[in-house]
Parts: sequence; C-alpha cells; structure tokens
Amino acid sequence: MINDGLNKFNGKRVLMLQGPVGPFFSRFALDLGLVGAVVFKVNFNGGDWLFSHSKSFEKIFNFTNHSNCFPDYLDDLLLRLNIDTVFLFGDCRPIHALVKNTLLCKGIEIGVFEEGYFRPDYITLERNGVNNNSPVPRNPNFYLSGSTSEPPEASPLGSTYGQAAKWGIMYFVASTLGYLIFKDYHHHRRLGISDGPSWLCSYWRKLWYKFIERDILPKIVNDLSGEFYLVFLQTKGDSQMSVHSNFYSVEDFIEHVVKSFSEFASENRALVIKHHPLDRGYTDYSKFILQIAIRYGVKNRCYYIHDQHFSTLLKHTVGVIVVNSTAGLCAIGEGVPVKVCGEAVYDLQGLTFQGSLNQFWRNCHLAVPIAKLYKAFRNYLLINTQHHGSFYKRLPGVGYFSGVRWASHGFRQSHTEINVQSPELGLVDSSMLERKNS
Repeated sequence: MINDGLNKFNGKRVLMLQGPVGPFFSRFALDLGLVGAVVFKVNFNGGDWLFSHSKSFEKIFNFTNHSNCFPDYLDDLLLRLNIDTVFLFGDCRPIHALVKNTLLCKGIEIGVFEEGYFRPDYITLERNGVNNNSPVPRNPNFYLSGSTSEPPEASPLGSTYGQAAKWGIMYFVASTLGYLIFKDYHHHRRLGISDGPSWLCSYWRKLWYKFIERDILPKIVNDLSGEFYLVFLQTKGDSQMSVHSNFYSVEDFIEHVVKSFSEFASENRALVIKHHPLDRGYTDYSKFILQIAIRYGVKNRCYYIHDQHFSTLLKHTVGVIVVNSTAGLCAIGEGVPVKVCGEAVYDLQGLTFQGSLNQFWRNCHLAVPIAKLYKAFRNYLLINTQHHGSFYKRLPGVGYFSGVRWASHGFRQSHTEINVQSPELGLVDSSMLERKNS
C-alpha cells in the first residue's frame, strides 16, 4: 500500500480508528502530516485516548456510545470530514468488522495494519485486509512464473518485548480509569488494570520456565531429533482462531491435534506443544494437556514447552502443525513440512501440506516446501505488504517520527529527513512541530 514512501498521501484526508497499543498511530499521523495529509482520530477507550496526542491530529473524536451505534456515527464523520483514507489495526476487531464493508462500498481506501508476517523486524500494512483477508494472490503459479526483485536486507530490531509491555500496562490502566467515559466499550480481548500484573507475571514465568525446562531442549535435540512433531499455539482470544478457523478455543485445537496424533502417528514419534510467548502471563495449559494426553494414551510421548529456542526446534522437527500462526511461515522458510489447520495467507500448494491432519502424521515428508516458491512468495510479501520497523520500538536512523522505513525498495523520501529524538511516550518538541507545520 505504501511501496514508494508516503508522498501518495499528500492532500489526503485520513481517519484513524483503533491502532496498536502505544503511541504508534500518533507518530504515524505526524509522518503523514509531513507529506501534507490531514489526519483525524477516533478513540474508543481510555487507552486510545492516552496515546492520541492532540498535536498529531487535526481533530480527535471520542466515541462513547454502544458499538452498534458506530456505523451511523462513522457515516456522518466520513461525510463531514470528507475522508478518503482510513487506517486501522486488525480488520477482524469487532469495532472494525462492523464498518469494513461500509468503507469498501463507499470507495474509501482502507489501510489495515497487523503484526509483521516476518517478525520481529517488520510490520504488516495491506489494503482492505490482512492474514486470510489479504488480497495477495493465492495461486502458486503467480509466484513461480513471475519475477520479483530482491528486497533490501532489514537490520535487526532486537527485542521489542520491554517496550510492548510498558505500552500495554499504560494502555490497560488508562482503559480502566476511562471506563466511566467509555462505559459502553467492549474490547476484543480481556481489558483492564488486571492485565498489568499479567505482563509482570509473564516476565517471571519466563525466568521460571527457563529454570524448570533447562533439560528439555537437550532431550529434544539429542533423543527426539527427527522423531517429533512441533505444534505452535495461538494466543487466547486471537481473531485468527475465532475468525480464520473452525476451532472454538486453543483447548479445542489442542485436543483436535492430540486425538489425531494418538490415532494416526507412528508410535515412535513424539508431540511437542509450544506455548505462545505473548500468552505466557495469561494462560497455562499444563493440566489440560496432561489430561488430554492421558485420555488419548500418549502421556509419555507428549511434551509441553514454553521458551525453547525457536530455530533449534525447527532444525530437529519432522513437521509443524499450526492453526494459522506466522510461525508456520518461518517453518516453511526452514524447509520444514507444515500443516495449517485453519486458514492462512501462506497455505498454498507447494508451501504447505494440502491433505488432512490425519494424513499429515505419516505423509508430511511428501510436503517439503518448494524453496523457489517460498523465496518468490517471501519477496512478494516483503515488497508489497511489509515495512521494516515495529509498532513498539523505533528503528534508529530513520527520518520518520514512527521510526518505520516506509519505502519497500530502500528508503526514499522527498521531504527533509528529521532526526526524531522525542521522548519515549512519543511527544514531540516544538521545533519538530514547527518543521511539520511548515
């Protein structure tokens, strides 16, 4: 959507709905203002309000009614403000799903942000939809017969967890305190001040699991190498589960996999189930997995792990099972057979196993990803849907307030580069704003 920088938004009238946790949308609004866009913002809860800085937007609106009233409210806003472009984070969030078709029918350009398909060094931005709603071609021949140029190498961002945790705690606290104003708002996930301790709990659990699982990786590498299947779990309440799969919950997916494994996998094979790192502070499936493994007679062949080294696991597994996690895309990149149990943008013939899960256990070796197809597919995604940067941590040396490199074919921009050294919260000093407004 922004292949050659932000200049295409010169003169555009932009409305931002709900963004990622933290100041990213306020920073992105400043980026758009640099190229001559006029940007407005709608807040839906106290967390949105906290990170919507008045100097970033032409005007900010606080929607305080029930979500059922939002389509009519948005219709009026689009008309009054003469909006031609809308940006939002996650097209399956209930508040966004309510109005997406309306925006499409009105011919308004929709930019949908999502976590990067290739993490942690990229973010996703696509027109009209992401993940299984992505408009990217699903025909393998499109990629095999085409010629896509090589994207520039991305410099590593490093860990973004600390920043994300900080923004998350601030967002959840502000949402709780803002409840009296935004009392009809219902978040797509659990939202409240209680989430702060969950983020802290995640940090301590990481240390705890590192201690109690210290002998697991050597066992997997030495004793189970080439004899285990690796299952990646989603976060609880993820729209990837509720919208892009037929599973009711993570537990439903776990039981589906364990049952199939017990009936169709060879008896000398093991099952390793990996917890999602962002769900570490919220859920623990230890008891559930133990019960299910006992029920289906695979207790001695079923392992539940948390923070073991990702790449090492992929080097030693015989196959990967996911709902639709981007971990599956990473596995494909390592040449590992992958079975997608939900719907995913990368679930293509030649990249993933196209049979049933029951068939996968004994036939996954027939679905080794085609390296040429993966390379072409990856290059296409990087150039057309990915931008080097993070929602939570700014990339050093990039002349944008957001710290994102917006041009996919290398950094190109016509405006003067600005060395953004604003405070962590994203507030900018007056000299920067004077340059923006000029």
